[in-house]
Amino acid sequence: MLKDKRILVTGPAGSIGFPLARALARDNEVWGISRFGDPVERKKVDDAGVITRPVDLSKGEFGDLPTNFDYVMHLGAFIRGDDFDEAMRVNAEGTALLMSHCRKAKAILVMSTTGAYRPNPDPWHAFVESEPLGDSHIPGLPFYSLSKIVQEGVTRACARQIGIPTIIARMNAAYGETGHGGVVRGHFGRIVKEEPVVLRWDPNPYSVIHDQDIFEQSEALLDAASLSCPIVNWGGDEAVPAQDWCQYFGERLNIKPDVSVKESPGSQRGVVLDNKKRLSITGPCRVKWREGMERMVEGYKNGALVV
Repeated sequence: MLKDKRILVTGPAGSIGFPLARALARDNEVWGISRFGDPVERKKVDDAGVITRPVDLSKGEFGDLPTNFDYVMHLGAFIRGDDFDEAMRVNAEGTALLMSHCRKAKAILVMSTTGAYRPNPDPWHAFVESEPLGDSHIPGLPFYSLSKIVQEGVTRACARQIGIPTIIARMNAAYGETGHGGVVRGHFGRIVKEEPVVLRWDPNPYSVIHDQDIFEQSEALLDAASLSCPIVNWGGDEAVPAQDWCQYFGERLNIKPDVSVKESPGSQRGVVLDNKKRLSITGPCRVKWREGMERMVEGYKNGALVV
């Protein structure tokens, strides 16, 4: 595990960034930057032992943020909203400005998304890193996939031009008993509140990955960074339909989930990953999907997970 390093995490209050930054802060000096529009979110990150600074990546004004980080984990992103220019400024331009500021880093991990893959009509198709990209029309996220595709191009160019060992990790569906957001957590919250869950296809499988595995695989992925900027799928080893985890949550909570399907033309029917490349770098995941989702249920029951 990473230890005694100075690490910068962008988006440290997010659904993936918070549990990762908190875990890293146990043995490292971790800094976290975000717009921090909500002071409560910033306090949560501060309380986790992370040194925070308010930074708007689209402006590239880093204030007193150090430049001598050992590692950078760039997880922050413009996700929701209907401003295409803002999505490009934050996700693409902001990445270039960040990499320039942190040019002394030993390695940078830039998190992209498996939503960047061109949709395939087979829901069980396992996407490999070399496949074509395309707008996946993610419901509610009109510009996310396109801006992340552009971000990948910017990242690759900066790695070569600035000379920073870099790796692009295309994240699948992350989940866990801390943090907030994400497709799994969203479904869990709706089931707890006995609200309907609407899925976009039947079946609708994902290669889900638990927060613990994300943390434990981080060092190996950073070690694989290079000037050629490799791209790797970052997802779990099991492909699970959303229908299955909704049923599992219902059984464990003694609630009958109200699950329906509203097909979303142009979107990905499934986001299953070919994980051979990641396995060669990190080895297998340790948390099976039922075990990880059982942790969510227990976290909710003991009050640690709030929906």
